[in-house]
Amino acid sequence: MKNTLLASLLCIAATQVYAGDTLKIAITGPFSGGSAPMGTSMRDGAKLAIAEINAAGGVSVGKTKMKIEVVERDDEGKNDRGALIAQELASMDDLSGVIGTVNTGVVLAGDKHLQEKGITRIITPAAGSASMTQWVNKADKPGAKDLSIFRFAAHDGIQAAMVVEDAIKRKFTKVALLHDSTNYGVSGRDDLLDQIKKQGDKLEVVATEKFNIGDKDMTAQLLSAKAKGAQAILIWGIGPELAAVANGMAKNGLKVPLIGGWTLSMSNFIDNAGSNGNGTLMPQTFIEEPITPRVKSFIESYHKAYGVTRIPSPVSAAQGYDAVLIFAAAVTQAQSTDTHKIKDALEDLKAPVKGVIATWKQPFSKWDPANVQTHEAFRREQAVMGMVSDGRVVFADSADRARLVKSMK
Repeated sequence: MKNTLLASLLCIAATQVYAGDTLKIAITGPFSGGSAPMGTSMRDGAKLAIAEINAAGGVSVGKTKMKIEVVERDDEGKNDRGALIAQELASMDDLSGVIGTVNTGVVLAGDKHLQEKGITRIITPAAGSASMTQWVNKADKPGAKDLSIFRFAAHDGIQAAMVVEDAIKRKFTKVALLHDSTNYGVSGRDDLLDQIKKQGDKLEVVATEKFNIGDKDMTAQLLSAKAKGAQAILIWGIGPELAAVANGMAKNGLKVPLIGGWTLSMSNFIDNAGSNGNGTLMPQTFIEEPITPRVKSFIESYHKAYGVTRIPSPVSAAQGYDAVLIFAAAVTQAQSTDTHKIKDALEDLKAPVKGVIATWKQPFSKWDPANVQTHEAFRREQAVMGMVSDGRVVFADSADRARLVKSMK
């Protein structure tokens, strides 16, 4: 009965308007195109949280319970469309905040419009470093004095560090870097190179190869890596091209580990790579395994609400869900739907927020243009290494599983 009610609420969450006592939130992302598994999972995780909040009466603001109304926009993973959507949202006087956006290029194209109007945005699950470092102090220009943009994802600095650590731990000395030509791929490549240097140059990069969105044949890049003796492929990319790399490795007899960013956990990699994806390693902030009753409930609710047996992008879904809970907590603390007051509350959340990834205790702090971490929620302890195994992502290390279980008690 509970799940039937939840499914019904999800169907109306994005359209129902509640006579004045309404908290309006926009959810943006690629709900079509190559990045859709991330975008739809994030959106559906967020809407699951919204449905639960609305079913409980809404968000408490003083003596009023405010139902959440959703404005949903598909940016299709296109930078120009993302910019137009951001301009539209920035013009809405009654908008309390924005959650979402997957592609780093879309963030770079659009967030300046939200920042100009001071619209509070929680980016999730875009992880490209440039999404946030664009606002920090640089040698040629000062950073933003006050920032309304927050991020709720394990940024590429964290992920790249974990990827390099894993390669070193496995005693590799020669690696090849493959990346797509998007902002995300180029940023990830730079983060990997930076981490290799920071971790003592224990890895020799024998080849650095690029591929484009839509490429299906990676033979040239992979033969270059093979000829130069790469013992592992470190990869950064977004869409189904990642599966083309795994399939190309099998075709060309390149029997080395594939280690890369969290996007390797998406359904369009796992399904298209098939058995060639087995053993692929990537950082994760959420693994679709019922390790606690809270996580079990979330997974089961998602499956039943959307009629699936596997979340297309579990990381994205969990981040969307927890981001809504954190935003709602900020609204309650601010006792206001004003986006500027919500921003102030996010910078100093008083009460812990129990999510499915973690119990969040002051995830953000007052913006400091010299320290991007002030508006970054995730730290290294919230991430683990995942591994593809027969169509699903599992914990690569049982100790990580035990650590997360303990941290959630």
